[in-house]
Order: sequence, then structure tokens, then C-alpha cells
Amino acid sequence: MSTTDDFIKYLYDLGQSEISDNTVKQAKRCLLDYLGVTIAGSKMINTKGEGLLSLFEDGSLGESAIGFDRKTSTLSAALINGMSGHVAELDDGVRFGGLHPGVPVISALLPIAEKERIDGKRLIAGIVTGYEAAIRLSVAIQPAHKKLGFHATGTCGTIGAAIGVATALNYPLEMMKNAFSAAATSASGILKATGGSSELKPYNAGQAALNGIVASFVARAGFSGPVDVLDGDKGLLAIFSHGENISKLIGFSSVPLAIEMTYFKPYSACRHSHPAIEAVLKLRNLHGVRAEDIQSIEVTTYDLAIEGHDHKEIAGVTSAKMSTPYGVAIALIDGKADIGQFASERINDPAVLSLVKKVNMMPDHSLSQLVPQKRPAIVEVITVDNRRLTEQVDLPKGEPENPISEGELKGKFLALARYGGKTQQECSQLIEHVENLEDKLDTLYKLL
Repeated sequence: MSTTDDFIKYLYDLGQSEISDNTVKQAKRCLLDYLGVTIAGSKMINTKGEGLLSLFEDGSLGESAIGFDRKTSTLSAALINGMSGHVAELDDGVRFGGLHPGVPVISALLPIAEKERIDGKRLIAGIVTGYEAAIRLSVAIQPAHKKLGFHATGTCGTIGAAIGVATALNYPLEMMKNAFSAAATSASGILKATGGSSELKPYNAGQAALNGIVASFVARAGFSGPVDVLDGDKGLLAIFSHGENISKLIGFSSVPLAIEMTYFKPYSACRHSHPAIEAVLKLRNLHGVRAEDIQSIEVTTYDLAIEGHDHKEIAGVTSAKMSTPYGVAIALIDGKADIGQFASERINDPAVLSLVKKVNMMPDHSLSQLVPQKRPAIVEVITVDNRRLTEQVDLPKGEPENPISEGELKGKFLALARYGGKTQQECSQLIEHVENLEDKLDTLYKLL
């Protein structure tokens, strides 16, 4: 059997197996977190999102566009939900793979589940298997994938979305393989789209969900793929990473499922900035430092956290979310780094921008050697009276080793869903429906 056959057989068997109670609980946590960030994100892109939906459909079709109070087609629902889910930079992720699996996978699955009347148990199976495909593949091709300029949420997310849909729809083994192959050839997303004033980073996530559904439908229609889409000098592994980590795709059935590697974000910024944000928040709380006390702030961190994240010129909301100097500055001034700290009116505050200029970032080889087991940052605040205050964070809040509690996760959901316009009652109902997904999926859509 080929590498592709081995991987697909593993994913197929997983999708047909009995899922443990702990994994089911984790899938529901991922779904609740996804709904919160997507509802909030729909408000952030509301005007442009409405315009995009109007270009696609007349609003009379059957699937839910989350947060837009309208129905649309399966494909446009996947696209807009994926864009809404990624724009706030609060969606889940996996540090070992450098991707956000929830938005592409769940954005593809929810419209399909609504269209095809899939039950809650099969939706959970799709989530778990879709995460497994996206995460395992990303782990196998990182960090070379990022260094080549690819955005794994777009590339690996497409494949995770296709496998999630194939699992939820109970595709036979060969059809799942064909869906995987179609997804591999349509997987896309480049990091160039995440820089400066570009607003296309969320599009990478949305198109991954859309392309995942399309790939699954191509296979469902009977189109076959190559014998082994992963291997060979023109296979996905070689093109996306030079193929050096093939062994990580197979032979891992004894380790925890990939969905259990997922982190949940407490700060509305790129994950690479979280260790530094958390460190400066600790310094603020311990020493009461204020912006006017600062001479400079020195951030020493791993090399992958520098490129694309050290800019001090803030070109827009997306630029602020990708800038560690901005995240550190706003966290020190406001004492938090929530969705409101990255709003357009906040990122133009002269006091914030003045402090951003005082934040300097430096890579450290010894810290880089710790990645991905750790994602460390050392923050040193130098005050105007020459005090030096230092804090190191190795794994920021939300990682499995430094987890968000159930109460904190629900609190995050409530804050984001209320920000997105949901009432307290609607929020409580959404939580109840997710916790009882096996019996409540049919009525969940009415609340979106």
C-alpha cells in the first residue's frame, strides 16, 4: 500500500470507530469555540459579508450563514462562515502544525449537515476525523511548509474539510481517497495574503472550507484521483515540504487523537504573539507598569515568531493582529487583548502607536530550538528610571499543557456571541445545544 492508502485507511477506520467520551467532549468544545468566534466575526465583516452573499445568492436557499440571519447555498455558507470564523484571530489551532483546523473543517461540515440532515453523532465523527487529517498532515510538512510561503490553514484545512465531509456522509474507503486526492490538488493559501493591509487571510480559511466541500462532491460524483497523491517528486509532500516528514503521517495510532492537541485562544491576535502578550500582562499585574513608565520593551523569542510579526507600522486591523509590538503595547495599556483592543478606532490611538514604536523584537537560537514543544518569549520592560522587569512564558494560555477551563471557554463564547448580537437567552440555548449535540443538532441551525 502507498503512503496515501495507509493514511486514508487510518482516517476511514477512525471515522467508523466508536469515539471516546473525552474526544466527543473535546469536539464539542471545538464546536462551541468555533460558533463564538464565527458569530463575532460575522459582525466584523458584516457589510462586506452581506455584499458577498448577495453576489452569490438571492437568500432564498437552505443553509445558514452564521450571524447574518439569512439562508444561502451550501458553498457560499461554507465560504462566508469560514471567513467570519478566522477574521477575529480567535479560532482554535495546533502549534505542532501551525494551522487553525476548526474554521475550515467545521465551516464545511455545518452546511453539509444542515443540507443532508446529518445527525449529531455523524457530525462529531466528521469533526474528529477532519481535524485528524488536517493536523496530522500539517505536522508532517511543517515548518518547511511555512518557510515555503504556504498558509497551512488554507492548504491542510482544505484536506481536513474534505475528509470531514466524507466521514460525515459515510463515504466508502475508495470514495474518501478520491475526495482526499481532489482536495490535495485544490489545496491553496499563501502567507503573502496575511501581511500588511491585506484582508485576505480569512479568505484562505473560507476557501479551504468551500474547496473541501467541492472536492468531496467531485469524489461523490465518481471522479477518481491518482494512485498516490502524497508521494513522488510531484506529490503533495514534496511540493509542500520536500517530503522529509512522511513518517509522521502513519504509525501513530497509539498517541492521542489530533483534536486533543488543539489550543483555544484567549487573545485576539496571531498565536505567535501570545507568549509575549501574556508575559507583558504578567509584568503589568505584578509591577503596575504603565505606558508612561516605559523606556523600551525588548521581546526575545523564536525565529518563526519574528518574520511577519515584528512590524511597527500598523496598516489596519489585520496588520495589528499580526503585529507582536502592537499586541504587547495594547496589552500593557489596556490590561487585555480582546476583540475590542484590535478595533479600527483603537489601532489608531496615538498613545498606543507611540508605545508600539518602543517594542523591539529579537530572535534567539536557543529559544528556536525549543519549538514546537514550547513557544517561548522573554519580555524585558525597561523603565524610564532604568528598572529592568523580566518575564518568560514558554506555553501561553490555552495550550493542552496550560489549558483554558470549561468556565473560561464558556465565558469566551458568551463574550463573543454577545458581541456578535446574540441575546443572553440565545447564548444559553446555543451552549445547551452543543452540549447535547447528539439530540439537538436539528434545532441548532435556528439559533445561528
